[in-house]
Amino acid sequence: MNDYQMGVIESRFADIIWENEPVSSTELSKRSEEMFGWKKSTTYTVLKRLCDKGIFQNNKGTVTSVISRQEFYSVQSEKFVEETFDGSLPAFLTAFTARKNLSKEEVEYLRRMVAEYEEG
Repeated sequence: MNDYQMGVIESRFADIIWENEPVSSTELSKRSEEMFGWKKSTTYTVLKRLCDKGIFQNNKGTVTSVISRQEFYSVQSEKFVEETFDGSLPAFLTAFTARKNLSKEEVEYLRRMVAEYEEG
């Protein structure tokens, strides 16, 4: 499993890319200035850091993702369950639902997921 990690601001910046890709680095710089008050150099520094992590790529000024938002958060979720609950999804769900009640819709959705998994 790749070690993709982002801080809160990097995640918000990544969302801009995922929502607008392919996006030019110039457009990304403009949006970053509007949203975060960043200078162009800050945008390019953060972009380079995320490209170095293998999450995005900047090819001749066009920025695209290497991994999708869904894939990124799937990896983060797996890593969290693995590190915090020794990889046990039931242990995670037990802890999660100890303080938060699931709605009937959420329970039904989980049942469907399990049924689909069992069906292959």
